[in-house]
This record gives sequence, C-alpha cells and structure tokens, in this order.
Amino acid sequence: MTMIGESVLRLEDGPLLTGTGRFAGDQNFDGQLHMRVVRSPVAHGRIRAIDTDAAAAAPGVFAVWTGADVADVPPINLRPGSAMQDLEKCRQHVLAQRFVRYVGEPMAVVFADDAYRAEDAAELIWADIEALPPVVELMDPPAAFSPGVSTEPAVFVKGYGDIEEAFTGAAHIVECEFSVGRHAGVPLETRGALAFWNDSADRLEFHAAAKIPHTNRIALADLLGLELDRLHLFEGHVGGGFGVRGEIYPDEVLVNLAAMRYRRPVKWIEDRMEHLTAANHSREQTHRIRAATGADGLILAIDDEFWFNQGAYARTHGATVPVVSATMLPGPYKIPAYRATGHIRLTNITPAGTYRGPGRYETTFVREQLMDRIAAALDLDPLAVRRTNLIGPDEMPYARPFDIGGKPIFYDSGDYPKSLARFLDHVGYDALQADMDARRAAGEMAGAAVICFVELGGDGPFDDVRVEMAGDGSVEVITGVASVGQGVETVIAQICAETLGIDYAGITVTHGQTDRIARGQGARASRVTVMTGNATHKAATKVRAKLLEKAAELLQAPTESLDIVDGVIGVSDTIGEGPSLTVAAAAAEILRTRDAPCIAVEETFENDRATYSFGAQLAAVTVDPLTAGVTIERFAVAYDIGRAVNPMLVEGQLVGGAVQGIGGALFEEFLYDENGQPLSVTFADYLMPTAAEVPDIECLVLEESPSTTNPLALKSGGDPGVTGAGAAVAAAIGAAIGRPGAITRLPVTPLRLREILRTG
Repeated sequence: MTMIGESVLRLEDGPLLTGTGRFAGDQNFDGQLHMRVVRSPVAHGRIRAIDTDAAAAAPGVFAVWTGADVADVPPINLRPGSAMQDLEKCRQHVLAQRFVRYVGEPMAVVFADDAYRAEDAAELIWADIEALPPVVELMDPPAAFSPGVSTEPAVFVKGYGDIEEAFTGAAHIVECEFSVGRHAGVPLETRGALAFWNDSADRLEFHAAAKIPHTNRIALADLLGLELDRLHLFEGHVGGGFGVRGEIYPDEVLVNLAAMRYRRPVKWIEDRMEHLTAANHSREQTHRIRAATGADGLILAIDDEFWFNQGAYARTHGATVPVVSATMLPGPYKIPAYRATGHIRLTNITPAGTYRGPGRYETTFVREQLMDRIAAALDLDPLAVRRTNLIGPDEMPYARPFDIGGKPIFYDSGDYPKSLARFLDHVGYDALQADMDARRAAGEMAGAAVICFVELGGDGPFDDVRVEMAGDGSVEVITGVASVGQGVETVIAQICAETLGIDYAGITVTHGQTDRIARGQGARASRVTVMTGNATHKAATKVRAKLLEKAAELLQAPTESLDIVDGVIGVSDTIGEGPSLTVAAAAAEILRTRDAPCIAVEETFENDRATYSFGAQLAAVTVDPLTAGVTIERFAVAYDIGRAVNPMLVEGQLVGGAVQGIGGALFEEFLYDENGQPLSVTFADYLMPTAAEVPDIECLVLEESPSTTNPLALKSGGDPGVTGAGAAVAAAIGAAIGRPGAITRLPVTPLRLREILRTG
C-alpha cells in the first residue's frame, strides 16, 4: 500500500470545518478567574508607584498584582543553547520591576470573576512613571541600556576563508546597505492561556498550550518552582503559529502562577491590540554588505556586518535569529571566503523572537539584492550571475566550515542548476522576459525576476513516538510534536499507514499532551515531518514485524514471504487468493496471551544534522508611475523537498508562506515614533495582504534530491514559501524600474518606492 506521496485529505479538518474545534477561547473551567494585564503606556520609565486600591475594590475583583507580588519569580529563561554573552542579563521579568522598558510591558494584573470586570478594573489602575529617554533607533551608537547592560549586549562573528586576500585581488567590489522592517506572524487566533489546578491529581495543568509543550513544561516548572511531574501541558486547536505563538511570555507564567497560588482555574485571552504590541516581533535588521567578484561575476568573498533589533528584552529564542541570519546568508552560492559580524542591539520597543523563516527571509532579501547589484555593476544579466555562482551537483554534499547551534552547516544533497532550469521551463521564463522587455519598451514599468535560496529545516536532536495497536486493529500514534495547522495528523498517519499496510483514516495521532509521552520537541524549525515521521516509521516497522511474525505462525508460511495490503496479511502477490488474516486478527491473537491492552512500541529518531533544500521564486510586477503602487501579476515557487509525503499539503505550506512573505515585502511593518510609541496597533495601521493583493501562487514541488540524513529521505517544507518572497518581489520591482538591486528596504511602501523613483 502506497500512502507516502499521495495527496490525501486532511484528517484534522473535521472539527475545524464544523466549528467544534477547541481553541483557547473555547475552553473553560467552573469557577475560573479571568486575568487582565495592565501594560506600560511609556517606552522607558522608572516606576514611582502603582495605585491598585480602586481596582482592588471594583466589583468582581479577586486580586491585583504588581511587580512586588511576583518578585520571587525569576526572569524568563532563554532556551538552552540560544544564549550569548550578556543576553542572560537582558531577560524579562513577568511583571516590571522598578522600570518599564517598552510600551506594552506588563506592570500589573487584575484577576476577576468576569473578563469584562477584569478589564474595567484594570482601567482604574494608575501608575506614576517617571519618563526616561528611550532608545528607538537600531543604528544609534552603543550606550548604557540598563545597569550593567549595554544597548549592544552581544557581538559575534561567523566566517571562513581569507577575506582580506579576496578583496585585495578582486576585479570588482560592490558595497550596499539593506534593511528589513519589523514584522510578525499575526495569527488569526491571538494568544491565550488557561491554567487549572487539578486537586485530584495534585498537579497544575496548562490547557491551550501550543508549539512546544514539552519544552515549555520544563521552562514553566523552573519558573514556578514545581517538580516536573506536577505540571502538564495540553495542546488545543491553534489558529496559526508562525513562530510567534507558543513561546513562554510573561502572560502565560502569570496565569499559571495564579492558578497555583489560588488553586482556582485562571484564564487569559489577549485582544488584538495587545497582540500587536506585546507578542514577539521579528525581522528588523540592517546589513552593510560588500562583495568581491571577478570580471565574470564570480563571487570571491562576501563581508557582511549587520545589526539586529532585539527590542527591550532577550526572550526565549535569545540569539537564534541573528545566528541563523549569519549562517544562512550565503544561501545556494559558492562563497570561497565569508565573514558575517552580527550586532545584537537593545531598544525600547517590543522584544523580538522568531517569525516563519527566521533569518532566511531577511538574508535572502539581502543576498539576492546584492546579486542584482553585482549584475548591474558588471553589466551582466542577473540570472546569469546567479547561475555562475550556484553550488554544482558534483560538489554535493556541500559543507560550510561553521556551525549553527552546534550543528554543522551541511547541504546534504541537491542539483541546484537542474532544479533552477526546471523552474525556468515551468514558468516560461524566456517568453516572460521577452514580454516584459516589450512592455518596458512601450513605457510600462513591468518586470519579472527569479531569486534562489536554500532552506533549513528538519532539525533534531530527537523525536520520540509510541505506536499502539489495539486488539481491534485500531492504531494510535503518540508524539511530543504539536500542531499549528500544518497537517501533522495527516502526514504522520500516512507514514504509519504505509509502514503497516493499513488505511491512514483509521489512525489516531495524539500530540501536544505532556502526560502521554515523556519527551517532545514540538513544532519548531520545520521539523515535524522529518523527525517525527522517521520516528513513526521506526516504531511502526517494529509493530509490523510483530504482526508478520504472528501471521507466519498462524498461516504456516515464512515471515519473509508475507506482506500487508489494505489491512490483510497474506503471501505477497497472492493476498486475497490464498490463506490470509486481517491485521486486527493478528493483533488480537498477539494480545490474547498478554496482560496488555495493546501492542505498544516506542522508538526514538535522532539526528544531529538538519536538512537543506533548494528553492527558487519568481515574481512579475508592475509599478504605477504616479502612485508608486506595486501590483503583483504573477508569483511562482519551486521547491525541492526531496520526498513529499503529501504534495497537496506541501503546496499549502508554499502558498501560505508566500502570502506572508508578500505581506512583508509590500505592506507589513511595525512603526514607532521618536518616543517609542507604537504606531501600528490596529489592522488599519499594520496592513495585512488580502486576496485582492495576492495573485494565485503557482507551485512546482520537486523531488529530485532526497535527503541523505534520514531513512525516509524527507526534507522540510514549512517555511520555503516565505523565505524568498521578499527577495523575489524586490528583484521584480528592480527589474520593472530598470534598476536591479535598487530596493534597499522591506517593505517596499509606495512612499519608499516613490523616493527611489525620484532619485533615479
């Protein structure tokens, strides 16, 4: 039975389509309190006093906390492996302690018997805050940020080769500066938390957890001073993650702390304005980059210095985004010498974390604009420059002599020129460019461009899976991963079904429940299908062996002669014609002599190497010369995923990612005034793309280069749609206005593009 490679329908869609999903807001416990967070109205200030008397006396209010009430709770830890230099000193307390450092920082909380009463009471809290000068600009010189902490707490260098020699011998040197603005995932469902003290089990339960329940369980237990076995997390349905949702924020800690202290359920659901000002932002970087090249456009070296805006605190991800930026900037190209110097900067604005394609979206834009600048400087075709520098198939596997998070940069497989050629044929590139040339000759600002990228995913270090088969043949796969909408249940069931030879629709995939399996890595870094898929394959293979062994005994046939097809075990190629039995019958026979409810096999898949995939994107745009508005006429994505478990779901990931990337390319940006006041606090100010702005996304899913790092040959597919979108749109705009590499900042707003046109 072949299930891997089939675009079967999603198992998880039933409750989502019928409105019976269990999102955070849908979950309630009797007697629950509702929490409302009081947030700082100023970007930087010293707290002189917080008057909570009126709020505490308001109807329905149970308790009010300020920083003094939670002074014993340590600041939120960085995730292991993500710290760097003084970042530990930049961690955030769950409520402000004496100082506030960004608009939206939690400085008090109200607990009441009703969400509206909690909100009304929160408005009665008055804070006396001495305003202090804020740091808002990323590129301001380093200065003191807080006692013992500089605005630049960490600087690091990644690189290899002799940079100085390469630049000394270069035929050309191209220097540029590029920036990416502040974006975030902005999921449909805002953040929420519901904590419950389970008296009968004598444990704290956090319902509505998302993304990385097991990791957050450990972090929360440390913060709350609980033994690990007295805390469990339960994942509900999730309305979008994208890296923003599911981290440990102050709000989640406060909800759990209150439930533990009061032995009552406590619920918190943020509103959209809170989400826009308090949830992690991302992306904001400025790069000063230079390339040394030969006369033919061959790159000899790249030297990049960049600044990353961390915001007011280092949150759980620590240095993850800038480190990924530094290591992934070279992309799919041979760069003989490379140096990236990353500056992590603190400012008095919302803290930053990861957002879909972290570090790759930003640096793909920077690198691909640099490629266009090289082409312009040397009077070469931009596509030709890219082809000249692509890593060749004879150079695979390709290692760069540095690591990311302790893991080597190791491009495991790929034929980049071949994949690019297939994509160009698929989109009819030559005809498209001829059409664009004719339109520009007629006076229209129209252009198309192709960019290339490498995607990182399938991250380890491990995943555990337990496969259980009951006596009726039903199967449950229990895993520590999480679902944020990507189709976890379907792809894991497909892998298990193919291994066992049964229907995927009869398999239950249980995820995100920390009381069902001891360890889990969650749904981070586009890792689920690769890591959990291979662990499932290992466990299901052992269950299959048990079934075949029992069937061989009952059918009196050699084990190696048997196969399972559509849930029936018999001699290969003659199933249905000779003696046979069902999988259920074999399972029942195994369990008949055992004191166990099911056949259970737990397996671990470990991997110290990520997967690396090649992709390319095409954008075709027009620019209105009067308004400088950009219309995307066509957008296409090609991606070599190695082996697609469910091609339809891969296309879904590519389309969704591309739409988010287009949003970051043209519309989305969190802006602040000179006092650190956020200017993008509603969807009237933070613009999201709609169906009116986004064309149909064309997808070309390739399976040319199976991964060599895992038995199923899988590569990641969660982020490639977004990774190159900003770069593709920028390159197409450059082509449309006849100035490749002219776009220096994302998003390309009409105001910015008009300035570029004016100075052209």
